[in-house]
This record gives sequence, structure tokens and C-alpha cells, in this order.
Amino acid sequence: MDGLRDLAAEMRAAICEQVAKSGGHLAPNLGVVELSIAMHRVFDFSHDRLLFDVGHQCYPHKLLTGRYPLLSKLRQRDGMAGFPEPRESAFDLFSVGHAGTAISTAVGMARGDTLNGEGFSEANPNGRRVVSIIGDASIVNGVALEGLNNAGTLKRQFLVILNDNGMSIAKPQGAVAAYFDRLRLSHTYGEFKRAAKEISKHVVGGKAMADVYHKLGELSKTCISEDAWFEHFGLVTVGPVDGHDLPSLIDVLNEAKHFDRPMVLHVKTVKGKGFAFAEGDSTTFHSPSPFRMMNEDGEELVSEGCRVELKKSARSFTGAFGEILADLMTRDPKVVACTAAMPDGTGISKVSSKFPDRVFDTGICESHAADMMCGLAKTGWKPFFAVYSTFLQRAFDQCFQEAALQGLPLRLCLDRAGFVGGDGAVHHGFCDVALLATLPKACLMAAMDEPSLKAAIEFMAGFDEGLSAVRYPRDAVSPMYASDPCPVFQFGKARVLVTHDDPQVALIGYGTSAIDASEAARELAAEGVRANVYDARFAKPVDIALVQSLVARGIPIITIEDHSIRGGFGACVLEACNEHRVETRGITRLAMPDGWIYQGERKEQLAEVGIDPASIAAKAREVALKPSRATVAV
Repeated sequence: MDGLRDLAAEMRAAICEQVAKSGGHLAPNLGVVELSIAMHRVFDFSHDRLLFDVGHQCYPHKLLTGRYPLLSKLRQRDGMAGFPEPRESAFDLFSVGHAGTAISTAVGMARGDTLNGEGFSEANPNGRRVVSIIGDASIVNGVALEGLNNAGTLKRQFLVILNDNGMSIAKPQGAVAAYFDRLRLSHTYGEFKRAAKEISKHVVGGKAMADVYHKLGELSKTCISEDAWFEHFGLVTVGPVDGHDLPSLIDVLNEAKHFDRPMVLHVKTVKGKGFAFAEGDSTTFHSPSPFRMMNEDGEELVSEGCRVELKKSARSFTGAFGEILADLMTRDPKVVACTAAMPDGTGISKVSSKFPDRVFDTGICESHAADMMCGLAKTGWKPFFAVYSTFLQRAFDQCFQEAALQGLPLRLCLDRAGFVGGDGAVHHGFCDVALLATLPKACLMAAMDEPSLKAAIEFMAGFDEGLSAVRYPRDAVSPMYASDPCPVFQFGKARVLVTHDDPQVALIGYGTSAIDASEAARELAAEGVRANVYDARFAKPVDIALVQSLVARGIPIITIEDHSIRGGFGACVLEACNEHRVETRGITRLAMPDGWIYQGERKEQLAEVGIDPASIAAKAREVALKPSRATVAV
């Protein structure tokens, strides 16, 4: 056992040292080191099934499955992905970065293994066991609850490990979170025989009570609660148990391994365990940027008793949004704001303390958040829902049914739009335009810098005709046009950034792609190539008058966007041209390809798919210098 404790210490040190260099999910992984060791000690996950929820707790699992050599390039293209990744190892069953999915996929695998005759049972003791681990308050997600509801109908071994660290990314919200708070504070295990009677209700098939008592006797260090919340789903509930006590964890898991009915093992852990700074501020250290640990002599170390210096980054769109929203809420008392467990990640934390009665955190419940904001809109408030583009996908039905169909002005502020860098394919915001453009009367915008984000938010505050959205990336705001007057947003009108009397090519960028296009235009100008640049501002409606004018003058057009080429801004331009009978042969689209782009630096991802300034300049040069630029009649 001492060897396992030494292993836990080594794993923590390795994770801290690497995240300090590269950034990544720190506190969630430090909290599950002992739990990961115990799971791998008891189960054989080359044969048994292990499903992660969210997945940002997977670093210890990866180190235990032969991926230590990849750790030095954490979240880089050729290194360890920050989430479970089947391309990386057969031990990872799903590429997963969204909450709530593990229980449902585990139920599916349990049913599939049983149908294949490969599931564990008394008749097949060498069959596959199924374990799902869920934590960081993901249990409140609607899909997780649906999975629990169905898991209770299984007639076989099925283990859900609830990693209860009292935290989400920020403080967990809601009645379920409050229930677990009360349970964590309780040190009463209750009467053993009464608990035995409760569990016997869930043992089917004439199993002898003596066997039940035997199992419970082996689990005497745990609590089987008579009123456990999960019992109502038909799952036996064990715990809470100490998630950092390796011997007890191994004992409990060894017994749970042989239990032939669905079970929830409630494990209490400390988020950030073993690293004082992360334990004391698990929100900041949930997924920090690179940091340095310094001793009193100014020497850089990774050890306790030091001070931490987080790497300073440039002003971000997220930070700018928080201040813009705070200013708007100060001036307009009807504005309300909401986040789904991402108060820091979306900038909402900048307003939550200032306007506690008008700012809401629903927990990891995007669908509920969108519907709740529609209810606020129906009662005369101006709702702003700040959400990552990738997580908006889970609330699309609500954007359709409760917002667009009702004509309600739900306002979506889509952070992390486009490429997100190290988090990779599970988090890229690649389809928000494609989804939302299908909604009648929706107004879709993108911000290229801080002044344009402010102007877009001001426009949205006064837009009551239906759903509106503004997208912006996980990136620093550009200062390129910050000193220029920023025109107000006019419905469906683009902004001219660079103009020539006789341009050879027109670059229309959507969002920050307009900044990249401007950089490309400067490179082209040095070569004598004249490129006009426009900030599209709107994907719906498209500035069709601008497109008509350029086509009529025979000027080739290149649309640029940090979004999928399928259904994105460029597609909206082509659709608008078709509707207005405008020739499209002179229009070229640059966007994310129809394929997956994996983890790496955001700049690398942009360059890989040809939407960085150098690639835009190369494409513009190719288009502008074609032999024929004949005017197309319209």
C-alpha cells in the first residue's frame, strides 16, 4: 500500500509540473488520483468498461495506462489530449468533453455487452464489468438524470462512481447540490440492519438475505442510506466514502465489483488535493493558464511553501464582455444575465456580485438556462445568456421551441466560438451559425474586437424581434482598430475596414477573421496587390447589397470565418446570392474544413485550415492575379 501512496505522490507532482508549463485542467485531476489508482487496481479496463463524464478528470487514468511519455506535450497536437481520446488509447472509449453523457453511454455498453453474451454475471464471472465516473456537479445535468433513470432498470452489474468534490467549475448550484452539501456534512452512518433492509428491496431473483448481509458486512466502512437520493432511481447507494483513503477505496471497489445490480458509489474527494493553492482556490486552478511557483529567494520551483504567479495574458474577449455587460446592466435595470456553471469562463462573475438578484447560475444545465431566460423574456425582462458555443448545442431545442417559435428576444453571447486551442475537437465552436441560422427571424452577429463586441451587445439590448446572438473566440482582443471610431451596428450592414478605388479582391471576414483579413491586406499592399476588407458583422441577414455591388463590379470575393464551411457565414452568403439571383462563381469560401481538428495552439489550428493571415493573403493573391476579371452582368 505504501507503494501506491508513493505512486499517487509521483502522479500529482508530474501533473502539477506539466500544467504549470502548458496550462490544463489541474484541480479536477489532482482530486481523483487515489480514486483512479483504486479503480485500476480493482478493475481490468483493458477488458472492463470505463466511461468518463466531461473527461477533464482523466489525466491520472492516462498516466496509469501508459501515456506518461505524452504528458510533456499535454494539449498539443502530438501529445496527450486533455480529454479521453480513443485515437490515443484503447483504454479511452469515447472522445468526450461535454457533461452528462457517461451514465447513458455506459448503460448502452452494458446492454450491448449483455446482448453479446460478454457481460459480467454470476453465470459469466469473466464477463465485462461497466464503470462510469461522474463528478464536478455534472450529476445535475438533464442527460445524466435520464441516464440514471434508465440505469435503474438494468439487471446486471453496473457501477456509477459519483466523485463528489463539492464543486463544479465554480460553486455548484441548485437543490441537488444542496442535498449533497447536507450529506457531506452528515457523519451519521445509520443503523446497519435498517440499511440492509433497504438494500434488500433492490435485490431481485430470490437472492438469500444472508448473502446480502455478507456484502454489507464487507462494506461496513461505508454508508448505505435509507433515504439515499439515488435509491429512487433503483440504484443501491453506497457512501459517502473517503476518496483519498486508498485501502478503504480498494476494499469498497472490490466488493462493488461483484455486486450484480446497479449501484452508485458516492465518493467524497477534495478538488485540487495535494496542491495547497488548488485546494484553496479550486475555481482559479480548475483549468489555469501556465504558472510559476517561486520560493522566497525568487527561485522557480514546483513544491509547497511557495507562491504562485499565474502567467499574465492579454485582455480577452471574455474579460471585455464581462465589463461591457456590467456597464449595460448598470444603465438598463431590465437586463438580466445567466450562465450554466461557467461564471468565470464567460465573464459573468464580473456582474454576479454587483447584481445578485439579476444574475443566475443554473449549474451544468444549458437547456434549462435557455428556457428560464425565455420565461424571463416573457415577463418583460431582457435576458442575456452567456454560454460557450460548443455548449449551446445542448440548448438548441430550447432556442427553437421556447425562443424563436414564440418570437422571444433571447440574447446569446457565444464565448469560445471557433477554434479553442488545447481543448481540441470536443470544445471547438464550429456550428453555432449553422444551427441558429435555421431559426426564422434570428439575428446572428460576430465581434472582431472589443469595440465591435460592445456595439453588438448594445444592438442586442434593443433588438426585440426575436433571438439574437453574437459570437467571439477564446482569444485576446485585437488593438488594430481600437482607436478608430466604431460605427453602431445597423441591421444586416457590414463595416468597411480597408478600401481602394480599384480593388483586385474583396475580403469579407466574419468576426475576428476580419482582423486576420486586414493583416493579410497589409501584406498584399506591400506587394502592390489591392484588397478591400470588410467586417461582415452579420451572418443573418447577410449584407447582400455589398455583395451585389462587388459582383457587379467584377471584384472577386473571399469570405473568411472561424466556423465550419458547412452552414457557416460563407454558406449564408451563397444562399443570399441564390435568393437574389446574384452570380456566385467569383466567390471563394475559407472556413473550417468538413473534418475534425484536434488539440494544439489556436494559431496553429487557424494556419492548418488556411484561415490565418498568411493563408488568406496567399488565397487572395491567387484570386486577384487570375488573368481574367471580367465584369459579370446581373
